[in-house]
Amino acid sequence: MSYSQIKAMWSITRGSLRSITRSPSAMIFSFIFPFVFILVFGFIGNGGGKQLFKVALDKNSDTLNILYKTLKSEGIVKFIEYKDEARLQADLEEGNLAGKILIVKNSEASSSPYRMVLKSTTASNDKWPQLKTILDNVNNEISNRVYKDRLSYAHFDFNPVNDIVTVREYKTIDFILPGQLGFSLLSAGVFGVAFMFFNLRNTLVLKRFFATPINRTFIILGEGLSRVIFQLITAVVIILVGYFCFGFTLIHHFRTFFDMMILSFIGLVVFMGFGFIVSGVAKTDSTIPPFANLITLPQFLLGGTFFSADAFPTWLQPISKALPLTHLNTALRSVAFEGQSLWQVKGEIGILILWGIVAYGVAVKVFRWE
Repeated sequence: MSYSQIKAMWSITRGSLRSITRSPSAMIFSFIFPFVFILVFGFIGNGGGKQLFKVALDKNSDTLNILYKTLKSEGIVKFIEYKDEARLQADLEEGNLAGKILIVKNSEASSSPYRMVLKSTTASNDKWPQLKTILDNVNNEISNRVYKDRLSYAHFDFNPVNDIVTVREYKTIDFILPGQLGFSLLSAGVFGVAFMFFNLRNTLVLKRFFATPINRTFIILGEGLSRVIFQLITAVVIILVGYFCFGFTLIHHFRTFFDMMILSFIGLVVFMGFGFIVSGVAKTDSTIPPFANLITLPQFLLGGTFFSADAFPTWLQPISKALPLTHLNTALRSVAFEGQSLWQVKGEIGILILWGIVAYGVAVKVFRWE
C-alpha cells in the first residue's frame, strides 16, 4: 500500500489545529483583542464633531470668487476635488464628507452675482447643518463688506427636502469591524506562523518529520492549513457577531459574507508569508516579537484600522496606502458597505497578491528547517 501524502498532511493539520485552540496567545490575538475594540467602538457611536468640514467641490464651480477664496483661506472647510464620481458618491453616502458645494455665477443679472448650492446626505446629519450655518455666515459677512447695495453676494440655493438625500446609515461598526478583522488576520499570519514554525524547529519536531516519508511541501501545507482553518473560523465569528449584535452592514447578505471570507483568505495567506520570514530570521523566541512588531505595528497604526488614510498628513498618506493591510481593509469595507464585487476591488486584491509574491520570495531564501 502506497504512502499517502494527503492523509499525512491532514494528520499534521488536525494535530496543529488542536495545538492552536489550546494556545492562550492564539485566542488573545485572534479573538480577544478584536472583540475588545469592536465592543468599545460598537457602543460609542459616531460622536465627536469636527471643526474642519471636508466638502467636495463640484467640478463646474467657479474658484475665482471671494466666497470660495474666503472659505479656503480661513480653513473653515477643506475642499476636495474628485475625479471619480463613484468615489465621491461613496464618500457622501458614508458620511466622510459634509456635503458637495457648487459655486457659479448667477445667470440672473438683477439678483446676487453668484449662486451657491449645497447637497448632502442623511449620513452627514451631524455635519451639514453646521456647514450650512457657516456658509450663511461667510456669505452674509462678504455681502455686508463688498456688496452693501445687494441682497447678498451669493444666492444660497438650498432645500433640505430636495438637497439632502436619504441613504443607508454608515455606522462606526461598519468602519471598525473590517479594520479589526484585518488586524486579527495580520496578527495571526505573522505572530502565529512565526511562533509555530520556530517552535517546531526548536523542539526538533520538524527534524522528526524528516524520518517519515512525508514530503516537506506537505509539512508546510499541513501546518499552514491548520492556521488558515482556525483563523477563518475566527473571521466568521467576528463578522456574525458584528452583524447580529451591532448591525454591521452586509449589503448583499450571504454574497457579501462569502466575498469577505475570500478576501480574508487572501489576506491571511499573504500575511503568513511575513510570518515565515520572521520564523526564519529569528534566532531565539525572544527575538520573534521585535521582528514581528516591525511588520505589524506600522500596519496596525497606518493601515486604516481605526481611521482612513486620508486623515494622515499628506507626506504620510503614500506610505499608508502602500501597506498591504490598508488594501485589505479598503477591500473589506468596499465589499461590505458599498456592495462592490470582488472584481470591482481587483486593484486591492492585485496589490495584496504582489505583496504575497515578495513575502514568499524572501521567505524561501531565509526559511530554515533546522
